Amino acid sequence: MTGQLLQFGRYMLTDGGLETDLLYNRGIDLPCFASVVLLRTAEGRAALEAYYRPYLELARRVGAGFILESATWRASPDWAAPLGLDLAELDGLNVAAIELVRRLRAEYERSMPEIVVSGCIGPRGDGYDPGEVMSAPEATDYHTHQARVLASAGVDMISAITMTNVNEAIGIARAAQMVGVPAVISFTVETDGRLPTGDTLMDAVMAVEAAEGASVSYYMVNCAHPDHFAAVLGQRAAWTQRIRGLRANASRCSHEELNAMTELDAGDPAELGQLYRALLATQPQIRVLGGCCGTDLRHVTAVAQACIPPA
Repeated sequence: MTGQLLQFGRYMLTDGGLETDLLYNRGIDLPCFASVVLLRTAEGRAALEAYYRPYLELARRVGAGFILESATWRASPDWAAPLGLDLAELDGLNVAAIELVRRLRAEYERSMPEIVVSGCIGPRGDGYDPGEVMSAPEATDYHTHQARVLASAGVDMISAITMTNVNEAIGIARAAQMVGVPAVISFTVETDGRLPTGDTLMDAVMAVEAAEGASVSYYMVNCAHPDHFAAVLGQRAAWTQRIRGLRANASRCSHEELNAMTELDAGDPAELGQLYRALLATQPQIRVLGGCCGTDLRHVTAVAQACIPPA
């Protein structure tokens, strides 16, 4: 797949809210909300495998493909020091994360229509607050390091998850192109359907599309409840055809409210499935279905049952 744009004709499931599930449902400590640290120990690697396997079983059961998203959302260079690592150690954990999901693919691929290994790259800073926005060239320089490590480990694509601003999205798309791997960009939005910077989702997609050297296979929306962006995707338009994935939150709370919570808001899995189904009625090109903060296997199961026709 290297160097090619990815277009999925079949439904592709992916996982739910990895970090919130591990932290709140399974009681696993994640310093700095970074699941990549689990790759340091055999127990941590076993916990990640135990997390992924039921999702793969679900996809196999419903006849869908699956995107194995690596536990590297918070594993770019600036996070080494806060995690008590040097850069070489963090790079090694990035590689270990890809090795783990590649092993899982090898185990399941003969019994499933398609499994894609995705190297996950998160924002340089906070996942909810864009903070000081880098220029697009600065973002390219920064994210190329992790993109190169993930590419060398053998990913099929790079997914930029929870993008809060246009420049960082452009930077990661350019970094992926530089290392010869397809890119997927997933924006997060506030309760008004706009990025945390105030940009509309339409303007954000169009800005990345127009940026030289930023080829993107498709776009997604993640880390927001469907109620926050349903109106934005309420009608078909040329730009919405580029939105092909959803990874929504379980909770209707704002990012600010979620950040202040000490208990998980898991919402209503069945309702979430129906909200996905309503979005797909308007945007049938959406093929990648998963979850984000507060979601777990229950939510993705409900989404699959609501949206994927029986085989």
